[in-house]
Amino acid sequence: MGTLGYAAMFEQFHPTDLLKWSRQAEDAGFGAVMASDHFHPWTPSQGQAGFAWAWMGALGASTSRVRFGPGVTAPGYRYHPAILAQASATLAAMFPGRFWLGIGAGEALNEHIVGKYWPEAPTRLDLLAESVEVIRKLLTGKATKFHGQHVTLENARLYTLPPTPPPIYIATSGPVMSERTGRIADGIITVGAADEKIKNLMARFEKGAREAGKDPATMPRIMQLHVSWAESHEAAVEQAVREWPNGGMNFPKADIRNPEDFEAMAKLVRPEHYEGRVFMSPDLDEHAAHIQHFIDLGFGEVYVHNVGRNQQEFIEAYSRSVLPQLRWPG
Repeated sequence: MGTLGYAAMFEQFHPTDLLKWSRQAEDAGFGAVMASDHFHPWTPSQGQAGFAWAWMGALGASTSRVRFGPGVTAPGYRYHPAILAQASATLAAMFPGRFWLGIGAGEALNEHIVGKYWPEAPTRLDLLAESVEVIRKLLTGKATKFHGQHVTLENARLYTLPPTPPPIYIATSGPVMSERTGRIADGIITVGAADEKIKNLMARFEKGAREAGKDPATMPRIMQLHVSWAESHEAAVEQAVREWPNGGMNFPKADIRNPEDFEAMAKLVRPEHYEGRVFMSPDLDEHAAHIQHFIDLGFGEVYVHNVGRNQQEFIEAYSRSVLPQLRWPG
């Protein structure tokens, strides 16, 4: 059975509000929560950037059923992978079977703050792969040393361990990293795109999994979708442009450092730039069909981010009119 998840966006909302809405989402039938991990918002007007890792402990304690994890954390800059391993082990020990670790290569917006050189994409991906190796070694509970090209770990051991290690999912939208993800991760996270691109991504993911001796059919495929739901099409478009201008920036954003730079770029964003990036509609049947399309493409978990401030109303509407329409395999 598949899962419709709620995307808790720390760039936009106060953590107390996100906790309230996540509890509401659980009560409304959502099966999971994905917490974005940001040090800065995309633009100053989005207004928030709470610490997702502290919040996830509160989420686990104040809910009883939803699975949850960061969507996503970048190891190697703000967080040494040893700290991510310890944090993940603790959450998985407190909430067995509910926590998953979502990681990605990161963005300068959040990671440049520690003053390290911000590397090119191939180096970021190599650092990500080394970090996964370190995290997995530590989650065995054995004393671990590691001296890689990018990561060093000196005689570390985790003492608080969960019954089973949490799964590690890697976020990617590129074909090379998707194949690598199949080899080194337990599942893949990606975002909505053209069907051909997604099919190619999944084919490469499956190839990497088979090369590593895994059965790709058993590995989670996770989709994050951005939507704008409002009372009219015009209102949905207006709130997307106002609240989520980065969603209309159809160019690579990983090297841009400051919210103020994104704010300047936001002045160039037009409604047509959201095509294929943010689904905008007042019609909940259209929302259901949009999500169903990705379920039919093979995604067993779909996390939905409504870009508007109308989070409570969005959760209520989806519970009433979208969740009952979704048809999951099996």
